[in-house]
Amino acid sequence: MHLCQQRTGPYMFGNQVAWITGASSGIGEALALQFATEGAKVVLSARREDELNRVKELCIGKGLSSEEILVLPLDVTDHESMPGAVQKVTASFGRIDWLINNAGISQRSLCVDTDISVYRQLFEVDVIGQIALTQKVLPLMLEQGSGHIAITSSVAGKIGVPYRTGYCAVKHAVMGFFDALRAETASQGIRVTTITPGFIRTNISVHALKGDGSEYGVVDNDIAAGMDVTRCAEVIMAGFRKGTPEIAVGEGMEMKALLLKRLIPRAVFKKVEGMVK
Repeated sequence: MHLCQQRTGPYMFGNQVAWITGASSGIGEALALQFATEGAKVVLSARREDELNRVKELCIGKGLSSEEILVLPLDVTDHESMPGAVQKVTASFGRIDWLINNAGISQRSLCVDTDISVYRQLFEVDVIGQIALTQKVLPLMLEQGSGHIAITSSVAGKIGVPYRTGYCAVKHAVMGFFDALRAETASQGIRVTTITPGFIRTNISVHALKGDGSEYGVVDNDIAAGMDVTRCAEVIMAGFRKGTPEIAVGEGMEMKALLLKRLIPRAVFKKVEGMVK
């Protein structure tokens, strides 16, 4: 008997279908490996097919067969391709139990130095792309009478910080959208989770956009000293098991700032002012 077929009892993820965007690296890749370890069938989406195939091989190493993994290249700004993508998933696995909206890009530039096209790109990828795919998957989940939708937001979705005006804006936006979606769908068997990572060791700053739209190309010191991405994914999966509607994950001072922002916002405002070079 295949490994994933043995995981139907104590594992809430066994034999379920998890579609993960941004699965070619970072948190998306780490979550894909966690779902694979739990015996879920996984759909891997991102723009880089070669990297998705690399992650597929890692998932096979966790016990899945090739037939239990669908590599599905997807650009979340290409809305016209989404209905076909949904059809490919359902043709392969018959259903979608989890949609993990994890695709996204960040920013490293002062507002005064940022071209408006950069702000548009951030919103197209990090907000509109997430909403568009969710809209395509949601009717299927409603028909099933079950499903779980998650969005990777950020501490930047709660606290505004310098050099990330656009990134903070888009992460605040998805927090609001998916909080509202949770309320709309709760009575219909759909669960919605917002994920609020702090500094996690990924390449997010390397691929972040500068004011002219080019890549930043540098790993931030805070990110380099952040939480290990595998540990991050383990915390998120634990939150899924518990049914936590908003999962905060990180281990630095930025996590304490989440509480401080609610209690003494002026103190947080003064602290982030000191981050401007």
